[in-house]
Amino acid sequence: LCMMCVMEAHVRKVLRSSANVIWPRAVVRDLKFIGEEFEPDMAGDAYEFLRCALEAMQRACLSGSSDADISSQTTTIIHQIFGGFLKSRVTCLRCQAVSDSYKAFLHVLLDIKAPSSLTKALENFVTPKNLDGKYCLKCSKCEKKVTASKRITVHHVPKVFTVCLERAADHTGRKISKIVEYPEYLDLRPYMSDTAGEPLLYSLYALVVHSGDTCLDGHFFCYTKASNGQWYKMDDESVDNCGIHAVLRQQAYLLFYAR
Repeated sequence: LCMMCVMEAHVRKVLRSSANVIWPRAVVRDLKFIGEEFEPDMAGDAYEFLRCALEAMQRACLSGSSDADISSQTTTIIHQIFGGFLKSRVTCLRCQAVSDSYKAFLHVLLDIKAPSSLTKALENFVTPKNLDGKYCLKCSKCEKKVTASKRITVHHVPKVFTVCLERAADHTGRKISKIVEYPEYLDLRPYMSDTAGEPLLYSLYALVVHSGDTCLDGHFFCYTKASNGQWYKMDDESVDNCGIHAVLRQQAYLLFYAR
């Protein structure tokens, strides 16, 4: 499977067609190659599809290799659009020794059990967490297992910031159904490794909504902003225009922000 070819063919078809709705026939046909867990006639998770589709496009850009070195991975158009870097700083609470590591990301998964808004979920994401008990790490300076503090921050921002609000309450499929507020415009500067400097402003341009009582069933639909600035609700073959106020009142699952 060349996922880039599949997506290119779909976009070409959309741009050339005079029809109101396009069925992504090739994507449905190749679902099992995009992700082993997907079947055309079975319910699937939108975040899992997004994750698998991006990884499949990334593999296509790397000529099928998924274990290329990090410098090669960051050269692809997928990483140039969706990719950023997270910084993980671990501080030994005994000797204050600091260890930094970096990880590339294409999307971020946020815990919403306690937070009531996207900004509070991001604040929680970058708040230092203590590593103790069975999570103790071995300090290279102390040369023993110690209690440490770990903080994750956004080190390098992507052009498109993609967020999943984790609505699975646990492994049983129970759903967190509360409304989590999210802004039309988002500043990522407060969640960066370096919080000094100009605001890093992003604009909401799409979101995916899950309707249903549990995470194991239900239905996905989306809201998308067109190039003319008009928002549309897209629910299977039904496409209707709507205002930003309706967009910001949804039980969002996936959020897409453009720099």
